[in-house]
Amino acid sequence: MRTDAFLFGTTFLASGVEAVEALTIVLAVGVVRGWRSTLLGVGAASMVLAGFVLVLGPSLSVIPIDTLRLVVGALLLAFGMQWLRKAILRASGYKPLHDEASAFRREREQASSAARSTTALDWYSFTVAFKGVLLEGLEVSFIVVTFGSSQGSVGLAVAAAIAALIVVVVVGAFVRGPLERVPENSIKFVVGVLLTSFGIFWGGEGVGVEWPGSDLAILGILAGLAIASFLSTRHLRRRRLALHTVEARA
Repeated sequence: MRTDAFLFGTTFLASGVEAVEALTIVLAVGVVRGWRSTLLGVGAASMVLAGFVLVLGPSLSVIPIDTLRLVVGALLLAFGMQWLRKAILRASGYKPLHDEASAFRREREQASSAARSTTALDWYSFTVAFKGVLLEGLEVSFIVVTFGSSQGSVGLAVAAAIAALIVVVVVGAFVRGPLERVPENSIKFVVGVLLTSFGIFWGGEGVGVEWPGSDLAILGILAGLAIASFLSTRHLRRRRLALHTVEARA
């Protein structure tokens, strides 16, 4: 039950972040160029992602559980460390924070300057919406499939992703603009820690590690990784400030 809660929460947060970024693209294109072709692009990308989950999910169920957890652990480590690395660099000031309002303006300007289609289907709107939803959704799909398959709960992972999508779309429709107030970097930081922790846990199980306390070991890994990430952020922030001080004095 505890693992299911982590599964749902992690998938929900990861899906929510990617849904916010996809919504920004869709809103910018739809507002400027119209909604018909934009929503067709969203629908086409959603069908591709659904097919991906439907095909890959059952195929992973035939893999022996230890091998599956080793593979899933490696994939989650790759995703988690990528998210965590970027979140640490943004929190320490080495990378700029992601700005949905700025991204919305940029996408809207590009949509305004693009040539208008002479056909019934606006291929620019369709392509941009399709690409945006597909690229943001692929990472979520991998998380849904790998997370769900390793626990035999693909349905729960899919439900978490759908719930996050509904929440983001409803809020986006209500505010009628990009969700720039969402603490995206903080969420990515949390998701990065969660994915990396599960990657370590399941990867270890895949190679035969017997974790003390069984599933409770996840909490210890989470706590250790969260502390290490926090200390890394503080160290990098102090290092950046020290470098700026030296440069100012030079």
